[in-house]
Amino acid sequence: MSRFDTDNFELDVIERSREKPVLVDFWAAWCGPCRVIGPVLERLADQNGDDWELRKLDTEKHPTIARQYRITSIPAVKLFVDGEVKDEFVGALPEQVIVDWLKKALPSRFHEQLKRAEALVAEGNLGEAHHLLWEVLENEPDDQRGITLMAQVELYSDPSKAAETADRIPLGSDRFETAEAIKALSRLFQSIETPDVLDEAPIKTDYLNAIRLLREGNNEAALEGFIDIIRRNRYYEDDGARKAVIAVFKLLGEDHETTRTYRNPFANALY
Repeated sequence: MSRFDTDNFELDVIERSREKPVLVDFWAAWCGPCRVIGPVLERLADQNGDDWELRKLDTEKHPTIARQYRITSIPAVKLFVDGEVKDEFVGALPEQVIVDWLKKALPSRFHEQLKRAEALVAEGNLGEAHHLLWEVLENEPDDQRGITLMAQVELYSDPSKAAETADRIPLGSDRFETAEAIKALSRLFQSIETPDVLDEAPIKTDYLNAIRLLREGNNEAALEGFIDIIRRNRYYEDDGARKAVIAVFKLLGEDHETTRTYRNPFANALY
């Protein structure tokens, strides 16, 4: 039995990955490519023990876990972070390809600070979040998670700067849609400063009020206002209320209580 083998997946992988990333090699004794990649992963694990840990799971001995993670071909390698699969690949890749993959897949060494910053943003503690993110980005200026969070923090105090920050997220990034939502809300917030550019209509005052509520952090009241506008005049300002609601949902996340509460009223207003 290898020192990397595990018979306690919950403890050695799921729970351990909440403290440090865990790379899991799903393998079997009869698998030729598994015997090729196994020593490569073990060597890399020994060289990078401070950054991540390796665990090997025999799919013949643990078929239930293999089915749970939809292992249909081996070797299958999955990177677990915070109890969930963050990235994966299948097959006996060359060592340098694996090294390059790990560089992209592994979380920032400031992972814990970024988690804390996310929690602070969710709580509305933007000042402390800004301080944490500034420290992270001073050390890792290209960290896309940090850039996106910083843009979200800046959105409420300096919408123009937030848009510039969000613009650093490239197309193809898994943060791109969030960055686009930030830029959409930035344009919306800036319209408060120049209300004359908005179309004149009876609904204009209510539209501006919903924007102000959103910028003040009153998401629920703002969403109610935008949804009411959709019912009354959906296409005001080029479907602006609908776009605003979608952007708010994107920033909050699909599992956020506010998103869940207003998802159905939003859909009903549209259709």
